[in-house]
Amino acid sequence: MASLLREYAADYVRQFRRQAVPQVQSTLAKLSLCRTPALGDHWYRCDDCDSECHVYNSCGDRHCPLCAGAKRADWLTSTSTLLRPGIRYFQVVFTIPDTLSSLALGNRREIYNLLFHSAWQSLRDVIAHEQGFEAAAAMVLHTWNQKLESHAHVHALVPGGGPSLRGESRWVTSRRPRVRQCDGSYLVDADSLRQRFRETFLQGLKRLHTDGELKLEGEWEFLRDDTAFAAWLQPLETISWVAYIEPPPTEQSRPEHVVKYLARYLTGGPISDRRLISHEQGQVTFRARTGRTTGGDPTDFEPVTLPGSEFVRRWSLHILPKGFVKTRRFGGYSNHHRKRYLAACDELLPAADSPQPVPVESPDPNDSSDGDSTDAPTEPRCPHCGKPMRCVARQNRPGWFTVMNGPHRPRWYRNGS
Repeated sequence: MASLLREYAADYVRQFRRQAVPQVQSTLAKLSLCRTPALGDHWYRCDDCDSECHVYNSCGDRHCPLCAGAKRADWLTSTSTLLRPGIRYFQVVFTIPDTLSSLALGNRREIYNLLFHSAWQSLRDVIAHEQGFEAAAAMVLHTWNQKLESHAHVHALVPGGGPSLRGESRWVTSRRPRVRQCDGSYLVDADSLRQRFRETFLQGLKRLHTDGELKLEGEWEFLRDDTAFAAWLQPLETISWVAYIEPPPTEQSRPEHVVKYLARYLTGGPISDRRLISHEQGQVTFRARTGRTTGGDPTDFEPVTLPGSEFVRRWSLHILPKGFVKTRRFGGYSNHHRKRYLAACDELLPAADSPQPVPVESPDPNDSSDGDSTDAPTEPRCPHCGKPMRCVARQNRPGWFTVMNGPHRPRWYRNGS
């Protein structure tokens, strides 16, 4: 994946100059220099057989396919501490219509923030009204579909129970209305959740328009007019939006399976190397799920072939604004309420078992942390005898201003900062 981005970044910048904004160019430039001499290196020696090797520093960018495995592991570890035995956990997916996904490309920070908050407010309100317990959610933003096109949605991990909101100290488990027995497959009424999500999002979108916070240029310039904007929104007020509630598939399903699934997409971009089929004569072919069947059918895929520059263009649609946080916790999982909420869960849950941390797979040794302060790779093992190697010399990664104004700066990179 990283090699494809390096090879076709120049073609992308040349062909799609308007889309190759500074943030996108900066990200692609960092990725193109990841684990190259431009960023310095670390020298390692094996004390057993005296063999030596050097490992180039990583770029540390969260979009990089080669970096941030440790960051994913950290999130997986911290999120696992929220899980409690005796609770059924649901995955809830909130998706905005494709029309709005297109608008979001010019207003990513505003639309994606609105998506997060609308999804949470909808969950909180419907759970409180129908079930009467305090809600919590851990959410991760995805912005792509299988063909790498714009498709903004959030995945939420939601406990199917919580402390009562009705003035009594007891645990409430989600159950279908007018049904005494809980089968563990019901959170809330999906139709009510979809309607609430649509209403909340559109109210927020109207507020953004009124306050002049939407960037409306080019094909969207006509929406600056209030009347035109209201007419454009009208069809979105009547169609059914997507708020899909997925219960645990089987009795053996564990919440950490969902947590691990969400962690896979925290960093590294919208597609993994496993989906790549071929790269020949300037064309990139990858597998895309068709959605004709459910349940992860291994035959439910089709090949998608794109010119290299178009592949990079679609990949770059999912570069987030600088500093934008794509995973958030709400309600009982938020920083403000987490300590109190988890203590209440431990006190009120019928199960007396103490929480068990989710086993965390070790990150790839070639992955590094996402922060600028850590650019050293994990100590490698000797390729000859397999023993751990010792770092004997290091060259820290230089600052990006120095790199992008030095001899290693990509020729296509126009900003130089």
